[in-house]
Amino acid sequence: MPNRIKKSAGGLALQITIEARKSGLVVEDTEGTATRRAEVYVYGFDDLLLLVDREHVAVSHRTELVAAAARDTGSIHRGEVAMVEIAGNGYQIQLPGCRDAGFEVGDNAPVAVGNGVIAIHNESERRLAEDLLSIRTEQVSS
Repeated sequence: MPNRIKKSAGGLALQITIEARKSGLVVEDTEGTATRRAEVYVYGFDDLLLLVDREHVAVSHRTELVAAAARDTGSIHRGEVAMVEIAGNGYQIQLPGCRDAGFEVGDNAPVAVGNGVIAIHNESERRLAEDLLSIRTEQVSS
């Protein structure tokens, strides 16, 4: 079951513990202590948020992902930097631009995970989220 958007630190956030580990946005040592928590760009589009690792995703790759999302949704909202944060027994991410993209507190937030990226979507943008991960997979393998 997807996590829900929550209020945190005066903004909106999402718990992404499993997803952050799977995408490489968090790296932990053998004892489970975070040795890396990524800074990410959070880009908003109608019904979609795209999180992209600042350090491990090339600018040209980020450009391709953002352009594809903007073309497909016909929208783009602000992109801001956020940091994967420790929250409880896991990790969360602040989501600047979340409301502009159409998400509110309590909304289900399904995610799609790729190497250095997480796409948060509502069900209407599931296909786009999966397409963005396909693009990312091609970027990493080439």
